[in-house]
Amino acid sequence: MAGSETIIALAKVLVATAWVDGQVSNEEINSLKDLLFHLPEMTASDWAVIDIYIDSPVGDAERLRLLDDLIARLSSPADKELALQTVDQLVQADGEVSDSEREAAEELKSAIRGAHVGVDRGFNRFLRGSTRKRSQAVASAAGREAHLDDFVKNKVYYKVAERLDQESALIDIPEGQLRKLSLAGGLMARIALVDQQVPDSELQSIVRALQANWGLPADQATLVAEVATSEISKGLDYFRLSRQFFECTSEDERVRFLDILFAVTTSDGRASYAEIEEIRKITNGLKLTHQQFIEAKLKVPAELR
Repeated sequence: MAGSETIIALAKVLVATAWVDGQVSNEEINSLKDLLFHLPEMTASDWAVIDIYIDSPVGDAERLRLLDDLIARLSSPADKELALQTVDQLVQADGEVSDSEREAAEELKSAIRGAHVGVDRGFNRFLRGSTRKRSQAVASAAGREAHLDDFVKNKVYYKVAERLDQESALIDIPEGQLRKLSLAGGLMARIALVDQQVPDSELQSIVRALQANWGLPADQATLVAEVATSEISKGLDYFRLSRQFFECTSEDERVRFLDILFAVTTSDGRASYAEIEEIRKITNGLKLTHQQFIEAKLKVPAELR
């Protein structure tokens, strides 16, 4: 049976292959889960390593880097056979095989078949260095695992940073401040989404709050607000958001933040009971008192709550 590191490396390559046609289907994700089911002990960290590649498209350079890592980990004919079988299962998982998927799968299987295992395993490294030179792009492709902590603990910041990088945009605030306002954006988005939708009035309220309280320009505040509302709708762990926000703010900041949350709820006319209850839960998560919650609530005119 292949070791856990080999199976995780294989799973990452399979995700990268699934992304070749621009999307990862539910069937392909389920096929990956079948593979990972073979692991006796799959930790939350292991799952996160896979999720970070499922989260957004994988380019050619990154895919080739992951393939090199997998080839280096194959240590037996059984490993190669498992990898080859799983590639076929994944490609056929959704019942449709595009030309790009077929081409990528054949490239992957060819590399796996050519991997030297057993007594010849050490030849893999020599082979890659001498007869299978990768492009400079492959050599410089960075692993997403370097950002795994942000992906798990501050997903809004992770996605904001990713968007800024993709758009070659600069943001003129310290990294620590961007992390904090990303957490704030996620919590505001949670309140806005309580009613199962985020009206434009509430989205704009989040934008204004980011501008007024963290000094973001309108375009960057809009980016953070859009990312936050998008990620929170996917089931972002706002208990983790609350804890992270607590750790990087003072009590005075958190008390003022309650006023901001109530401002978001009333931006579409009136704070609903469900929204107010959600703020109460966040108050607890921020380790503020019930009295502090009541004081913030009473600042809202009676006709708006």
